[in-house]
Amino acid sequence: MAFVPRGFHLDLKSILSDPNPHINLDIPVYEETLQNFLKAVNSYKNRSITAITDKRTKDAAEKKKMQDKCQKIEGEISKCKVQEIELMATLEKEQAERKDAELAVSAFKRQITSLNERSATIQAQIDEYRALIASLRTDKGKERSTLNSHASRVTPELHAYEKLLACTIEGMEKEQLLISFRRVDISNPEREFSFVLDVSGPNYRVVKTSPPLLSLPLLVDRLNATQDIFAFIVQIRHEFYKTANGEGAMDES
Repeated sequence: MAFVPRGFHLDLKSILSDPNPHINLDIPVYEETLQNFLKAVNSYKNRSITAITDKRTKDAAEKKKMQDKCQKIEGEISKCKVQEIELMATLEKEQAERKDAELAVSAFKRQITSLNERSATIQAQIDEYRALIASLRTDKGKERSTLNSHASRVTPELHAYEKLLACTIEGMEKEQLLISFRRVDISNPEREFSFVLDVSGPNYRVVKTSPPLLSLPLLVDRLNATQDIFAFIVQIRHEFYKTANGEGAMDES
């Protein structure tokens, strides 16, 4: 109940003129007013206590909520820090890999440059070899024509020597000639005697004789001095004849 103050007027002059002056304090009204005031104070106190309690409860809940939110934020910050460390490690690794890749690319570029230079050098050599081969083919064609021209003149003479000496002359690989004789051994006219003459070098060389001849080195030296192959063939046949029939035998051929 709200306290409503009443109007109070004190007439001091009339009081003092009374033979028994007294002042009516209206105690019951005062007590009622005081009780109402105390009730209002208690009500205000209780409301304040309730409001303070509610506010404390609400503040405690808000504080708990803020603490939970702070813990969550701190957890997220810790997680972000861990991710940042991982990202930094990944970035360092990628930078190292990039550096290695750049070094590898530089090395490959140097290799490619070296290979291009080497390829250019090899191509130049190939071009030189092709030009040389073309020149050699031209020279070989000329030599072949010359040899064919000489062969056309030598062949009749060669056949005459083969018939006269009862021999055959065959070309072998690596510029070697196989010269075979028959009608050398009187007791066995079909027995074959042969030797291989190497004409590839500046000096003639006898690779093999069948049967062996002791006088062969002397005959080869004489051949290289005279360069007369046909005379050498005659001398070899004569040596084979003496080996087969003896020193005193006459050459029937």
